[in-house]
Parts: sequence; C-alpha cells; structure tokens
Amino acid sequence: MERALAPWNLAITHAKHGLEALEAIRAGKGALLFLDLNMPLMDGYEVLERIQRQDLPVLTIVVSGDIQPEAHARVRRLGALDFIRKPIDLTLLSRSLHTFGLLEELNSAPPPSSLPFSQPPAVSSPLEQARHLHGHYQELANIAMGQAASLLARLLDTFIELPVPDIKLVDSAELEIALQQAVNRDTVTTLCQGFIAPGISGEALLILNGNHHEQLAQLLDHYGEITPQIRRELAMEVATLLVGAFLNGLGQQLDLNFSQSSPMLLESLPDNRQTRRERSDHILCIDIDYRIEGLKMDCNLLFLLTEDSLPTLNELMSHLS
Repeated sequence: MERALAPWNLAITHAKHGLEALEAIRAGKGALLFLDLNMPLMDGYEVLERIQRQDLPVLTIVVSGDIQPEAHARVRRLGALDFIRKPIDLTLLSRSLHTFGLLEELNSAPPPSSLPFSQPPAVSSPLEQARHLHGHYQELANIAMGQAASLLARLLDTFIELPVPDIKLVDSAELEIALQQAVNRDTVTTLCQGFIAPGISGEALLILNGNHHEQLAQLLDHYGEITPQIRRELAMEVATLLVGAFLNGLGQQLDLNFSQSSPMLLESLPDNRQTRRERSDHILCIDIDYRIEGLKMDCNLLFLLTEDSLPTLNELMSHLS
C-alpha cells in the first residue's frame, strides 16, 4: 500500500488495528483512511461504525481481500467512499482517488529514487526466512481467503465471516497429536485433500464443527433424508469448493497452478509414534476459521505445507515483497 502511494507527496501514519486507527484519526493524523476489514481487536466494520457514530473527520476507502458482494454493500452503508480489492492495483487506486476529487488535493511529486524499505536481513535457513516473511505469508493467505469466501458466499447466497488468518510454523509431531484429538471428537467431521505445485506439496484439512449436517443440507439445497452417504457427499462438496478456491487464490498471486487430489473423509489418523520420534521437520500451517452468518456452525480450514516446500515458497514470497 505504501509503495502504491509513493508517487504522491503525503505523510503516512500506520495503524496495526482498528483502535490504533481511531486514535490516529482523533489526533488529526489522517484526512484519508485506507481501511482493511480483517484486523485484530477491532475489525474494519467496527471502525466504520465508530467513525459514522462519532462523526469523525476522515474519508475512508476500504482496501481488503474480502471480495464478497455483501462486504461491498456493508461498507458502503457504513459510509466508505470506495472498495479496492487486494492486491493493490495502482491504476485502480488512482482512479478511485480521482473519482472523489482526492487526487487533485495531493501535491504531485516525482517518485523517490529509492523506496523507504530496508532490505531483509540475511538468514541462514528456510525456517528463519519463513519466520521473517510471516507478514507476507499472512497477507497472501488473507487475499486467498477472501476469494474462497466470495465464491462460497455466491454459491450459498450467504455471508461468510472472515477472521485474521493464523500463520505459524509447527512441529509435525505436535500437529499430528492435535489432529488426532480433533478427529476423535463425535461432533467433528474432518476431511483431507492433498495438493502439489512445482517445488511445493501439502495437505488441506477441513474440520467441520457443531451440528453441521442439517445446516449443510440446507445451504446446499438438499431435501430429503440425510443418510451417512449424503453427509459424506455434502462435506466433500464443501471441502472441494473451499480448498479449490483458496488454492486458486494462492496460485494467482504466486503464478502457480496447483493440482489437487479428491477429498477424503478422515475418520482416524495412523499411529506413527516411531515415525514421529525419527522426524523433526516443521509444517507451515495456515489456519482459517470460517463462520457462516446466522448459523451455529463453523469450519476450520488448515493448509499444511511441508518444510521441503519452504525454499520455493520463500523465493516466491521475496519477489512479491
């Protein structure tokens, strides 16, 4: 975002979340606010509500990876001037600023000879590189998450509540134990689906929580008896939609084509105690907790990428940054 604004002569104040943004506005640090929707502590919708209710002196343009039609409509109702999707397109940004007469208010200045971004420090291992690029991975996942939610929202004619994606490096043995506990719960349905791309391999897990069978049938317009076979088919249909849309979003940003296996219902995990003792590798875990508005169900979507994938992923991420 800051790189996109570099051609104009303006002062930029950063806010890590909605509360910081409101404090900056009250302190007179921003006449124009570029607002994300998925943030910790206070999301973009809440910020817009506070701005509107308190009549704060700021013009707001939402910049988000959540491209659901309902998200566009909601921010407009809450007073946002415009909605720009991530990743940032300089042409669209300029067009938006011009439409609302803001471009003319900015004093044009030549782009600086060098952008004010320091080079990343030298790191010795793919794991350290991945930790350094954590923010980039989170933004990559945020955009892909929004694309998946938009597809699901259109197909199901509903609104998907999106979290801030959780990106972390976890020990494979610890992850396996946690998944075993989840799979053994009666109220949980777990599906797995493998995926590969050049230099990258991993597995997606969809964990459906709560009384989801009847609600899935309702969302997918299934009428009649919900047999065990129907339950499996409904869950696999949702898994195929969500995993495919998310991987498509990742692939578009990284210029990759992912191949996917068919989803499988995961009823138990094999006992790999000996393998766990012999292995010490890590997994890059992207954890997204989707919630469907108005329904008492939620689903966790986990994308687990092998440690062998990190060199390729880090290289692609460094080009994006």
